[in-house]
Amino acid sequence: MSVLKETRIPPSRHSPQISVAPPCAVLALRYFRKIFSHPRVLSGAQAMAERVLVIGSGGREHALAWKLAQSPHVKHVFVAPGNAGTADNGKISNSAVPVSDHAAVAQFCRDQDIRLVVVGPEVPLAAGIVDDLTAAGIKCFGPTAKAAQLESSKSFTKAFLDRHEIPTARWKSFTDPKAACAFINSATFPALVVKASGLAAGKGVIVASTKEQACKAVIEIMQDKSFGTAGETVVVEERLEGEEISCLCFSDGVTIAPMPPAQDHKRLMDGDEGPNTGGMGAYSPAPQISKDLLQKIRETVLQKTVDGMRKEGAPYLGVLYAGLMLTKDGPKVLEFNCRFGDPECQVILPLLRSDLYEVMQAVINRRLASSMPAWKEDSAAVTVVMASQGYPGTYPKGLEITGLAKAKQLGLEVFHAGTALKDGRVVTSGGRVLTVTAIKEDLPTALQEANLGVAAIHFQGAIYRRDIGYRAIAFLRQSRGLTYKNSGVDIEAGNTLVQRIKPFAAATSRSGCNAELGGFAGLFDLKAAGYKDPILVSGTDGVGTKLKIAQQCQKHDTIGQDLVAMCVNDILAQGAEPLFFLDYFACGKLDVEVAQGVIAGIADACRKAGCALLGGETAEMPGMYPPGEYDLAGFAVGAVERGQMLPQLDRITEGDVVIGVASSGVHSNGFSLVRKIVEKSSLDFSSRVGVSGDQTLGELLLTPTKLYSKTLLPVLRSGHVKAYAHITGGGLLENIPRVLPESFGVILDALTWKIPEIFCWLHKEGNLSEEEMARTFNCGVGAVLVVQKDVAQQVLRDIQGHETAWLIGKVVSLQRGSDNVKVLNLHRALQANRSLCVQSHIQGNIQTGKMKVAVLISGTGTNLEALINSTKKDTSYAQIVLVISNKPGVEGLRKAERAGIPTRVVEHTRYPSRTEFDSAVDKVLEEFSVELICLAGFMRILSGPFVKKWEGSRGGNACAVGSCQEETESHSKGCVWSRKSML
Repeated sequence: MSVLKETRIPPSRHSPQISVAPPCAVLALRYFRKIFSHPRVLSGAQAMAERVLVIGSGGREHALAWKLAQSPHVKHVFVAPGNAGTADNGKISNSAVPVSDHAAVAQFCRDQDIRLVVVGPEVPLAAGIVDDLTAAGIKCFGPTAKAAQLESSKSFTKAFLDRHEIPTARWKSFTDPKAACAFINSATFPALVVKASGLAAGKGVIVASTKEQACKAVIEIMQDKSFGTAGETVVVEERLEGEEISCLCFSDGVTIAPMPPAQDHKRLMDGDEGPNTGGMGAYSPAPQISKDLLQKIRETVLQKTVDGMRKEGAPYLGVLYAGLMLTKDGPKVLEFNCRFGDPECQVILPLLRSDLYEVMQAVINRRLASSMPAWKEDSAAVTVVMASQGYPGTYPKGLEITGLAKAKQLGLEVFHAGTALKDGRVVTSGGRVLTVTAIKEDLPTALQEANLGVAAIHFQGAIYRRDIGYRAIAFLRQSRGLTYKNSGVDIEAGNTLVQRIKPFAAATSRSGCNAELGGFAGLFDLKAAGYKDPILVSGTDGVGTKLKIAQQCQKHDTIGQDLVAMCVNDILAQGAEPLFFLDYFACGKLDVEVAQGVIAGIADACRKAGCALLGGETAEMPGMYPPGEYDLAGFAVGAVERGQMLPQLDRITEGDVVIGVASSGVHSNGFSLVRKIVEKSSLDFSSRVGVSGDQTLGELLLTPTKLYSKTLLPVLRSGHVKAYAHITGGGLLENIPRVLPESFGVILDALTWKIPEIFCWLHKEGNLSEEEMARTFNCGVGAVLVVQKDVAQQVLRDIQGHETAWLIGKVVSLQRGSDNVKVLNLHRALQANRSLCVQSHIQGNIQTGKMKVAVLISGTGTNLEALINSTKKDTSYAQIVLVISNKPGVEGLRKAERAGIPTRVVEHTRYPSRTEFDSAVDKVLEEFSVELICLAGFMRILSGPFVKKWEGSRGGNACAVGSCQEETESHSKGCVWSRKSML
């Protein structure tokens, strides 16, 4: 695809050249990238691959690195400081960067071109590593220090839970040990749980059996400093009875994505005997948690927590871990962790079917709702911890570990924790040494396999449990007869789905029906809808293999509109108003979340189309569909008064005009061919497209089919329209003849309408003929109308009030043997519009039609603030997409972050020359596809090569330079002039 020639911006008459960058100067840089072929963004998975840094040294961090390394988007994973398992292991290696020195970590990321940092343990999070790296322009997965208070301060957490009415044990915090003991002895409930309020490496909780033991714990924590400064404040709370469970979720600050529930085993020995530890094993999912209970936890704990943190000005991004007690009064929060648990991480991540890197990016970019992770639903995972003799007390180090290869041969995953390399041997270096994880079809089998792996690994004095998951196994073995659920049909899940979708259906009520679900049949009153002599019109359709893309991309919220549009657009061909709709959703195993998303989309589309969602069928059929797959069918019923039916074949004559109404893209036909083209191309559905890179190819192809009923029905009823055709399966060539008399055809001119760039790409990548394009796709025309020539302009104006439309052809008499539809200039139009692939990209957060601006600063950003305010105005032609500072931690960066603008720090002191510094800046500018640079208080001299590189033609792209070269006193005046003219 060719690159557009770019219009040059005339330089300011005040600034013929740039030698010194004053505090307020403007350097205009204009260039475009190809929508599908920018080398950094989209030339295959390898070109997209990036480096990632994982902070930490335990089994959790090994599991994170292991899962991230599986992503095609990840070139290499560094782990700091790591362990023997992450040392030179394929795409994974260790780094010695000091993780407590955040500036050193930031510099390491710059030196190694690391694009994502994942923080494993809680201490760096509480110390503000996410805040510091983000300020330095480095993407970091995890909550800020303020949000991490949910773990770092138990007194904060308990008060937060009370403020937001999230169920928890009764409690009180103390800084005086005498007051704490007095409370323990006088409380009206068993106040037997004593917690150090600060971070204590997971060991700061003492569950006492008596008041005397609880008071002893207070003295040990507060006076004897058994947990150091973490115990300066203690929380004394009620001892709850029940089963303890761990429920984790991803959060982007608004949306949560729950993970399968897990259960940790804290006690050292079998049968939950011995001292508390950091965890001796875990399993997932926990069968004791029903879907209803998990939904209750999601709504009353996880979502309320994320909503509460956002309301309190600390949006929670990352992994939220809720430790819960399942009491007779319902689940109650014991604690929060602000990261993956260890060893829970080692059983949850192996069950993740989605790409962890993509999920983390969705969290950071606050797009989790459109990238919900998928899980292996028919698997169970068990991990067993092998610990050093003496743990959790003192223990030896440097003992050789053998049998690791044998465990791998058994098909198990061994995640290292307290291990090190010594003279080429793997040796112990910590209390919890490693975890052995098995993933099998059920929990008993997984435990059996994990224990076989543990038996294969040896080091002196190794201790481990053999009964991980024993409560769950006992629960599963309870004597129960066969049920419908055992056969694979979950009636409880089906009922849950119906209750969830009832409000969606009710919102589609209209004159003639109330759209209440639950009856045996739906009713519609035609008389109440205003019809006198109606003809009923029905239509049915599906979505085809567009479903495969939706399922692969885990994007289910738009496919419902496709289903509705395919049906209601069809019945418009008879002039019918859609009255009600029925859907059919079929699957092998019902996933309530997925089904809810699909049907919510159907209901929303019904509302937009003006028809009621009167009912439907959800069919769960084990064995009929593979896991994660489903099928859809829709049925629309409409009505038209007898005298207004279309097409009016007897009125159609030679010379009538054909009006084309724009499609939104491929709509819902031809996707078997689309998928084959993508398969043979260098892209996949996760490939980023567009200058902004905010959209994947899959998302572009999933653009929903346009609904024409509300916008076109008044035109169809005006009496001016002789025929309407929905351009569906069969494309332009086969659908238009369906509404014409046999003696007539049409001639269309493809140069008269705009062909969306996706068709240009499909045409080129698939090497498709003109006939194949016109017979398979709508090529940018979703519907056509046939009207008399003398009213064509009037009808066109009526349509253009709501839809993009064009005069695209005319009706002609058919000669014997001639084609019913001729599309002239299609190849030429596809070639001419190919440049649109460069320019007319879908921009996501980048506002259409606005120039993308980067602002370079060095300090407080006073001028930056004025620029931000200016670009917020509707009259502004610019959007600030990036702020770069040559100094870290300056106020200007914080101003940009508060405005939601991405920031980067490129420290000039770390580069030996101006040219190398400018090159680094240039690289960041290209990453964000910047078109205009504004230097606002940027106290650096621009190098000659930098100016020359951007001043003239560059790789087929042109640019222009303008700046304000006045004395310091007039910089403000010059900057205002620049904002007025450029922004």
